Amino acid sequence: MTTTMMAGTHEEWLAARLELLEAEKELTRRGDELARQRQALPWVRVAKDYLFDTDEGRASLADLFRGRSQLLVYHFMFGPDYTAGCPSCSSIADGFNGIAVHLENHDVSLYAVSRAPRAKLQAYKERMGWTFPWASSFGGDFNADFSVAFTELEQRSGGIEYNYRREAAMPDAVMKRTLKEWKKLGSEAPIGQIAASAGTDVATFLRERPGVSAFALRDGVVHHTYSTFARGLDGLWGMYQWLDRAPLGRNERGVWLRHRDAYAAR
Repeated sequence: MTTTMMAGTHEEWLAARLELLEAEKELTRRGDELARQRQALPWVRVAKDYLFDTDEGRASLADLFRGRSQLLVYHFMFGPDYTAGCPSCSSIADGFNGIAVHLENHDVSLYAVSRAPRAKLQAYKERMGWTFPWASSFGGDFNADFSVAFTELEQRSGGIEYNYRREAAMPDAVMKRTLKEWKKLGSEAPIGQIAASAGTDVATFLRERPGVSAFALRDGVVHHTYSTFARGLDGLWGMYQWLDRAPLGRNERGVWLRHRDAYAAR
């Protein structure tokens, strides 16, 4: 995106800023109303017994609440065949790493959940210097049941339903291209660069998806209350909220995002 610089006086700036302020206030009020609508959604009892590998050992979904009545799960894209976390998910995690303790002291447990084995998650968590709780759902149905993990067959057949929409079948040319081939394409294939940064080909990479799911615990029963995916995560991606207030906005040209410790290698 290109932003055209418009020179003006302070008086002109102030008049435009006050007009913008009204629009910002309207957006805030609309956001408050959307929050009320989220909280008014029906609660759906979670009937299946999910198990996770955590720092404290094997845990149920109810255990992830850790004595609290609410649970927020970030569905972090880190599949069993990845060698590193998705760079976008990693950027989001950089943002929420510091707030987990605040949520925990306001009756909300925050967990990241990924399909990779716990050992992989722990090694990457140490690399990134994160402290938030991260559980592995390896071998279980949790990610698939909450629409953030899919099979190769679903990719080939057009059976993926993500963000409440069904996707077309992935073309064979994309399915068959290897990690080595994606790396060779370089900037010609942005999604290939992103997948390669996680150590996978595109098809494998896109069998995982990002999202957030909310749960409530009442009288020992876990209920699913809300989920959001794709651009629904924008408001939780702290980096973009700052960029939206910078003079040039998001100003994205190609793939620029990296793992936090990889920028120096560019």
